[in-house]
Amino acid sequence: MHIPFLEHWRRRHGDTTHGTGFANALSDDPEGVAELLSECELLRDHAERAGVELDDSAESLAALDQLFPLWRDDTEAANWLGSDAGLYLGTVLVRTVPGSSWQLWETGQPVVRLPSGLEVDVLEEGRAWAATGTPELAQLYAELSDD
Repeated sequence: MHIPFLEHWRRRHGDTTHGTGFANALSDDPEGVAELLSECELLRDHAERAGVELDDSAESLAALDQLFPLWRDDTEAANWLGSDAGLYLGTVLVRTVPGSSWQLWETGQPVVRLPSGLEVDVLEEGRAWAATGTPELAQLYAELSDD
């Protein structure tokens, strides 16, 4: 899996073992890692230009769902934006659903573990949203936050 800022972090910290160092950072400083995962720079820039404020709330997910999907004409942009949308969805879940947390799969991919134990591949969900518009981020949040 290729997430640019994670790849840069791994190189800076000498992590060549697919996320072991990142996993250690997650256990040592979960708030710091959550902050890193919440950056979503491309999505935040795109949303800002469209007049949407991303304040890490469920309402901001609904606002993202209303954006006109111009990025779908560019496969690479859709993939990047989708990854950011997934990380943003994960950020909203972790910050608003008590007991939710970031976890890493053995591959080093960040996922969100809900209080029920369900692990959500938010990157895949974000990419699906960017590519097709479904499921809507707000609807997915509503379903997952009730889990």
